[in-house]
Amino acid sequence: MDAALCLQEMGKRIMDRRKKFGLTQEALAEKSELTTQFVSYAESGKRGMRPENLMKIAAALGVSTDYLLTGDIIDKDKLLLSEKLDKLTPQQVRIVENVIDECIALFCKDE
Repeated sequence: MDAALCLQEMGKRIMDRRKKFGLTQEALAEKSELTTQFVSYAESGKRGMRPENLMKIAAALGVSTDYLLTGDIIDKDKLLLSEKLDKLTPQQVRIVENVIDECIALFCKDE
């Protein structure tokens, strides 16, 4: 894959995640200890970034660096849930799955 396209796709993931949390570029910059201009460049895909800056943005957005780079890796909340499920028996996992199904049905009823 072409480097410019990778940067654009990563920038889109950063922007989408930022907007999902209702953050402005300024708020993300502050949270990640970077400049607003840096966040703007990162979202536009116009500029690459050093690994430590990628880690700052990922941490501020609650995702892994892998997710920002590839879009394929699950976010930290889902990983944490998966780790918790690993501690349960198969029967307990089925019970949790049923509870989740009921919650989805309840929460998505109005959509």
